[in-house]
This record gives sequence, C-alpha cells and structure tokens, in this order.
Amino acid sequence: MYEILKNLDRRWIFLAMGLAVAIPVLFQLQFPETSSALSEACFNEIENLQPGDRVLLAFDFDPASKGELEPMATSFVRQCSKKKLKLYFMTLWPVGPQMIDEAIDRVIRTDFPEMIYGDDYVNLGYKPGYEGVIKVIISDLKTLYSTDARGTNIDQIPMCRGIDNIRDMNLIINVSAGYPGAKEWIQYAATPYKELPMIAGCTGVQAALLYPYVPAQLPGLLGAIKGAAEYEQLVNDKYDVQAGLVTPPRYLEAKRRMGPQFVAHLLMVGLIILGNITYFLQRSHERRHS
Repeated sequence: MYEILKNLDRRWIFLAMGLAVAIPVLFQLQFPETSSALSEACFNEIENLQPGDRVLLAFDFDPASKGELEPMATSFVRQCSKKKLKLYFMTLWPVGPQMIDEAIDRVIRTDFPEMIYGDDYVNLGYKPGYEGVIKVIISDLKTLYSTDARGTNIDQIPMCRGIDNIRDMNLIINVSAGYPGAKEWIQYAATPYKELPMIAGCTGVQAALLYPYVPAQLPGLLGAIKGAAEYEQLVNDKYDVQAGLVTPPRYLEAKRRMGPQFVAHLLMVGLIILGNITYFLQRSHERRHS
C-alpha cells in the first residue's frame, strides 16, 4: 500500500476533485442543513417584526459575488414579503441597482404581484459617497434621496412620507461583499444608534471581520454560501414545508450550490487523512530499512 500511495500520480487527485465538483452539479445533489445560532438570529429578527414595519435592505454587492450573496438576498426579500413589511431598497455600490432589480424581479414581481410599488416597496437606488452616505441619511434621508431610482419625487411616494431618516426603520438588512458594506453600516448606524437593529449577510472572506461585532451590534450574520443555505432552509421550512407546499427551485439555490462545496470538502478531508497515513507509513518503512 505504501508503494501505491508513494507513487500516486497527482493527476488522479485532480481528477477526483473535478468529479467531486462536477457530479453534485450534474445531479443537482442537495444535503440537509442544520441552522446555526447566527442564521436563526437573522430569521428571528425578521420574524419578530409586525406587518407594516419598515425594513431597509442595503444590497452592497456586485455580480462577482452573486454566487455567495444572491441566495441570501433572495431569502431576505422573500421572508420580508411574506411578513408584509415595507421594503426600502438602496445600495452604496455602483452595480448594486442591478442586484436590487434582479431580487425584485425574482421574488416580488413573481410571487407577490399584489405588492404595489410606492406603497409596499421602493427602490431608492445608488448614491456615491461610500460611508459618507450613511452618515448623512442617519440624520436626514431626503438630503441625498430627493427622488427614487425612477426619478419620482420622494414626497410623492406614499411609503416615504413621514420618514425623516433611517432611524425610522425597524430593521436594517445589509448584504455585503466588501467596502463599503456591513462594517460601515455597523460603525455609522448600528453602533451609535443602538435602538436601530441590524443583521447582515456577507462573503466568506469578510465574515471574520464582522464576528467581533456579534452579538452587540450585529445579532445575526450569514457567512458565505453556508450561511445562505442555513437561512434559506429556515425560510423554506417556515413558509413551504409547514404549509405542505413545494419550494420553487429559485429558493433552493444556496442548497444547490452547497452540494459541490460539501463533497469537495469531504474529499479534501479524506486526502489530508490519506497524506498523514502515507507519512507514517514512510517513517515506518525508513525505520525498518535503516
């Protein structure tokens, strides 16, 4: 066995990794998810809101991060729509409006046609200025947002009347791929105004920077596609499984994308174990021949 492992061609390992990714993709393999405390906290923060409560959804990401962040953005919008909350979309990223439009098309216009633009949801669009935008709208929203993304005067939008700043929101939901994003929302909104609750979803590399803010400023956090899959299952269990409904495929994207990752990680663990076995066999072989 030692000789086989010692002389194993690395191309077999590359082939095994390729199959570990390709097979789950081809066969649409999905595995059950066990939710973490952080994903449950995100779910509960929204679930505890009352119909008509205001939620600010800041989608600070672009197509490069859609693989990780699009499924959690979809689930956030779906749960908020199911709860009949008032949704205020905005972004600090130049390509963010595209992410907002796609989420609205995927969820609201498809499954919630009864929701009326201007009464139930509004797209405030993109404003340049990075964290400077947050510093302004935390005190005076209409200083920067005099119109929505369509160019309509904000005072003519029913759900925007009576809102002075984002402290009038009942919850901030941020989906973040980097700067500006969740960290800036925490520093300039959630931290100085503790009465303003916030939850977030972020890429895997950004999650480590946000964990220090849990749970004081950030009670709930979804990290990468794993967090998205956990939260997706919580939402689907609540609104589909318990009602005896079949979940549409567009609400299973996180679990589908977790399949290749799960199998590839299992293979990596197996290869690490195999490498250690080879190492100890080599030492035993050298001792016998020394």
